[in-house]
Amino acid sequence: DGRVSSASVQQLIEQISFVNKAKMIDHVGGMEEGAYEIYNCVEKIIKQDILGCEMTELEGKDLGNKEDSSAPEEEVFGDVLWDAHDEREQMEAFQQASNSTCELGFEKYFERLNDLVAAPAPIPPLLVSGGPGSGKSLLLSKWIQLQQKHSPNTLILYHFVGRPMSTSAESALIIKRLTLKLMQHSWLVSPLTFDPAKLLEEFPRWLEKLSARHQGSIIIIIDSIDQIQQAEKHMKWLIDPLPVNVRVIVSVNVETCPQAWRLWPTLHLDPLNSKDVKSLISAECNSANVKLTKEQEKKLERHCRSATTCNALYVTLLGKTIACVGNTGNIDEILQQCCQCQDTVSLYRLVLRSIQESLQSDKEKGLLREILCVIGVSHNGVSESELMELYPELTSAVLASLLHNLHKMCLLTYGCGLLKFQHLQAWEMVKLEYMEAGENLISAYRQKLVEYFTMQLSQDRVTWRSADELPWLFQQQGDKQKLHKCLLNLFVSQNLYKRGHFAELLSYWQLVGKDKSSMAAEYFDSLKEYEKSSEGEESMICLADLYETLGRFLKDLGLLSQAVAPLQRSLEIRETALDPDHPRVAQSLHQLAGVYVQWKKFGNAEQLYKQALEISENAYGAEHPQVARELDALATLYQKQNKYEQAEQLRKKSFKIRQKAARQKGSLCGFALLRQRALQLEELTLGKDTPDNARTLNELGVLYYLQNNLETAELFLKRSLEMRERVLGSDHPDCAQSLNNLAALYNEKKHYDKAEELYEKALDIRRRALAPDHPSLAYTVKHLAVLYKKMGKLDKAVPLYELAVEIRQKSFGPKHPSVATALVNLAVLYCQMKKQIEALPLYERALKIYEDSFGQMHPRVGETLKNLAVLSYEKGDFEKAAELYKRAMEIKEAETLLIGGKATSRHSSSGDTFSLKSALSPNALLEQGQR
Repeated sequence: DGRVSSASVQQLIEQISFVNKAKMIDHVGGMEEGAYEIYNCVEKIIKQDILGCEMTELEGKDLGNKEDSSAPEEEVFGDVLWDAHDEREQMEAFQQASNSTCELGFEKYFERLNDLVAAPAPIPPLLVSGGPGSGKSLLLSKWIQLQQKHSPNTLILYHFVGRPMSTSAESALIIKRLTLKLMQHSWLVSPLTFDPAKLLEEFPRWLEKLSARHQGSIIIIIDSIDQIQQAEKHMKWLIDPLPVNVRVIVSVNVETCPQAWRLWPTLHLDPLNSKDVKSLISAECNSANVKLTKEQEKKLERHCRSATTCNALYVTLLGKTIACVGNTGNIDEILQQCCQCQDTVSLYRLVLRSIQESLQSDKEKGLLREILCVIGVSHNGVSESELMELYPELTSAVLASLLHNLHKMCLLTYGCGLLKFQHLQAWEMVKLEYMEAGENLISAYRQKLVEYFTMQLSQDRVTWRSADELPWLFQQQGDKQKLHKCLLNLFVSQNLYKRGHFAELLSYWQLVGKDKSSMAAEYFDSLKEYEKSSEGEESMICLADLYETLGRFLKDLGLLSQAVAPLQRSLEIRETALDPDHPRVAQSLHQLAGVYVQWKKFGNAEQLYKQALEISENAYGAEHPQVARELDALATLYQKQNKYEQAEQLRKKSFKIRQKAARQKGSLCGFALLRQRALQLEELTLGKDTPDNARTLNELGVLYYLQNNLETAELFLKRSLEMRERVLGSDHPDCAQSLNNLAALYNEKKHYDKAEELYEKALDIRRRALAPDHPSLAYTVKHLAVLYKKMGKLDKAVPLYELAVEIRQKSFGPKHPSVATALVNLAVLYCQMKKQIEALPLYERALKIYEDSFGQMHPRVGETLKNLAVLSYEKGDFEKAAELYKRAMEIKEAETLLIGGKATSRHSSSGDTFSLKSALSPNALLEQGQR
């Protein structure tokens, strides 16, 4: 209120000063400034104290022609898309479940669980049963903590199911997550199906295969498994005999446990005894400095004797209710009211009414109702900022006060930043209290959320929140027309797919009555419309991502012939908009190869995987996990062709890379990696000159480059270069790598003269140190040539483009598509120099290679024909130009039919190709001009 300080503030400051590692922000001024200052402080703490270094904006940036880049996050587990949000939600659910400090006499249950682990196989799953709120989640989470502490060799996989309709209750996502966790622990990366039915069907085989690779026991724990939709049908693998080193524990509510499971060994949680009831209530009262009389304790003991009044949740809630009013109200009066509540739902109702009574106005009471109802009808919860936007009259002070009370009294909790009900009984109570009108009122609240997220879509704000909520809300409302329109928003579908929510996306399409083929055609039509409005490099890169998503989605649906064309288009755009040697081009090649493997066109797949491997080794270095991914893919391909010796060699190489990466990376959360980074930085500041430190400095330089912090990146890259020159000598190939990266950075900063000098030095070193056909030499040749072209030094660029042709001929042979690409690049340069006569034979030779490699109807053939048509036109040979252009258009039309799903087969592949279409205009024929 404008005062500089107050007694309570001074008291707080004094308390903080005694807390170890506490950080204090002393701010006088506006709330927005204060919030900004706090944000900056927290960001600084995370970066300096946890990451061990200081960075600026954490904006991701495409690498361009940089070496040693980071792999796209979604590719960590091979081709399987991993949702970090779902994983974080599970970690938070585990932490919340284990939050209570009261053990509630769990020791006897721990013994029973320990016996299960020690029992000889085969053994069916153990059923932990009890009423709602009896403490099943608490018991399992506490036992998991004990196991992790005492049995480090035991691999424990857990999943806590939330509300029945939430994402955490989707069977396909649960099984995919468990499989991926198993794969992560066994350093195995293999293609995993996305088809929900196949995923569930194949899980027992995965479990058998992966458990055989694990040295110790594996314990799988699924809490509230009966909340999964059609649990008995989707969890059929539980009935099959389990592998010898696998134990499964599942918890269920007594009333909703499937009949077939009731025959399993069961651990039933008894109601709390009077001693546990007393200790639990005392703990809550003591935390609030509330003292109960002997008479009040006896009254509580008499009340908590039925099954519904002595379960853990009821007693906890009872203790919190008494503690809450103990210092301000009449304890006897609140005790009397509590004793009239014979179950948890009615006690929750009493809690809600006491919160209502504490509010100062009808407006605040109305906002309380709105908040609870809108959270209840959502798919996965609502964030605080969303509530503020949904209800503009809601001030931050009122919201903070309401949420504090609702959280303290176990009504609401947080999960991944979203507010949701802490227990199902709390939501049941809200429906009874506020939604007696039934479905109409629920529908009205859903409509409010629909309007909010639809407004976000209209502003092009497609976040994971709108993708999570909007289609699900349309599904619940039964509005198929709007659901259909929402699914055709390419970014909504891409968001769901890339986060692995494949089953959910498929179920929405089934609801609108579309089969796989018509769905594919509709997506393609939407994509073509979007392409018409795509202008600029960023827009084209985004378009390439959309094409790739569509191709992968079609591949996962088994529509292999339709999957090739969008993946091919994605490859073409990336080569043009980014660079033919960019890591994302390797990603496109890898995806395209995956289709050919499924299609059993192994020759095409091998060629593409090898090109992806070459680009990855160039970009990341030979010991990067991305390289291991390509080696694994090639090994699998050789195995399918019974080339076991070749496959084994690649597997061993890949395994060594993954082993080393796993040691460096530590846990999935990456804390081990962060600690290692901090130690490395400490070592670097001490100034030890070693090749490893020089490599780390180079990696850090690349990391800062990716975060757009070019100044810091330049410092690290310079230090790396200096250290390498001191330790290894200025002619060492590692120095060429540092020079190359610095040149790329100066190129980004538009300091072209500096970039030119460094690229020339790097080229000189690599020419002397490496073989004439070495990929790293080709890499520098190409980037220096592109820079010369950018600077208008076309005469200097020509010999380098010619050298690129020579290198590719030596590497791949004279008839390889990569040679055709290099020929096209040289031809484009000659056209810019107005040397059409020199360009013509290069285009003709490239056309012959493309036709021999890919067939007469390949898009590469079409593009080369178009460029030849332009040359013929400029020479005045209009008849030949028209003939060539007609052929090119026929190929284009055939491609359009194919992507739309009307063709059944196609022989298609791609070399390290380069599209002549301008990234900015699909109608451009040559780089030097448009017609």
